[in-house]
Amino acid sequence: MASRPIPRTGELLPVVGLGTWLTFDVGASAEERAPLAEVMRLFLQGGGRVVDSSPMYGRAESVAGDIVAASGPLPRPFLATKVWTTGKAQGEAQMRESMRRLRTDRIDLMQVHNLLDWETHLPVLRAWKEQGKIRHLGITHYSPSSFPLLEKLMATAKVDFVQLPYSISSREAEKRLLPAAADAGVAVLVMRPFEEGALFSAVRGKALPPWAAEIGAASWAQVFLKFVFSHPAVTSAIPATRRPDHMADNLAAGTGPFPDDRMRRRMAAEFRT
Repeated sequence: MASRPIPRTGELLPVVGLGTWLTFDVGASAEERAPLAEVMRLFLQGGGRVVDSSPMYGRAESVAGDIVAASGPLPRPFLATKVWTTGKAQGEAQMRESMRRLRTDRIDLMQVHNLLDWETHLPVLRAWKEQGKIRHLGITHYSPSSFPLLEKLMATAKVDFVQLPYSISSREAEKRLLPAAADAGVAVLVMRPFEEGALFSAVRGKALPPWAAEIGAASWAQVFLKFVFSHPAVTSAIPATRRPDHMADNLAAGTGPFPDDRMRRRMAAEFRT
């Protein structure tokens, strides 16, 4: 699988990651968790690493932590989660709980979720990084209206990662935010590369265009992901799924050719919003 370096360290991360919003918020029964265990097995065996969660996602942290702990000799994932509360004490307590749920004593990436109380949390994250409790720190937001603040913090707050929405049909991040991340040496995680399924609705019943073969795409999911991966500022995309067949399809998008600039323009023109 293709990989990209974390700019601050040079550590390589595969371009295909795994989100857990909604999909990993399940109960404790074997029936509910079996498909997710298979998703995780395929993901890690297939070369994936970044598993992204949040306290906002219900039971997702605990479910992901349990499944990884039970996965035996599979490669260890790059665990990313978030702080999503206000106040220093509450934030520290929540991060300790995330570590417990994820069954780890060190988080690879801790992010301030949707910039909630970032003025309080970022100094704590820097301190935790110095203490070795986390390896990287980051910021996230789902709304383009917050892109100016994300851009400002990338330039001034010495964050390692930014998580943002980006897809073939929602390209607001291309204007300033993705170039700003590249300039600041900040790794980029992409949320919502499928627009929460809206992209699949838009192409339902449509055959793949002939040019899909030029970029090694055998499905619409691979078309959409390869467009995201082909932006040079993107480190990894984190689509969520509970279906093993979808996981296998997503993983395949990380191999083979990616669109060049000419192809990206052609693809974007066909999905212009």
